[in-house]
Amino acid sequence: MNWNAWVRRIHRWLSIAFTLAVIANLAAMGQGEPAPWVGLLALFPLVLLLLSGLYLFALPHVARLRGVRRAAG
Repeated sequence: MNWNAWVRRIHRWLSIAFTLAVIANLAAMGQGEPAPWVGLLALFPLVLLLLSGLYLFALPHVARLRGVRRAAG
């Protein structure tokens, strides 16, 4: 499995982790005043989702630029 496939798989699992963290946050808020760390629970997977999503977003653009450079060179 190549690097891009691994990033896609990790991105999918991070989205599940983020969804579960948001659900846990909502459940904790429904119980009253949640602990401060519960509010930050979704932040870690969200940052990783941002990084992997930006990488996946840039893939076709970088591939297109590499193709243009190879054709010109």
